Amino acid sequence: MAASNDHQDVLKPFHERAAEAEDRLARLEAAFATKKDAGNEMLKMASELQLKLEGLKADQISERKKVLEEFDKLQAENAKLKYQVTHLVRALKEADMKLASN
Repeated sequence: MAASNDHQDVLKPFHERAAEAEDRLARLEAAFATKKDAGNEMLKMASELQLKLEGLKADQISERKKVLEEFDKLQAENAKLKYQVTHLVRALKEADMKLASN
């Protein structure tokens, strides 16, 4: 029996260290699982934001095309109005000259 107690006394520190290591391992595994879940949540949110950003970029491109089309229309209308103003000014000068000569 004395030999058995001696073996238990010798092995006791090893059993304690093994139990501590198992506890630390369990805590590390739990922390890793928590961080992994948080990481997955972050990836999910990043993916959602990426999809929203792509949608907004598509909307921006569409709106930019509309603005450019409207700009082209306004430029054409402006050119027509300038042409009309030129002719109206010329006609007004001619009318003034006729009145002055009468």
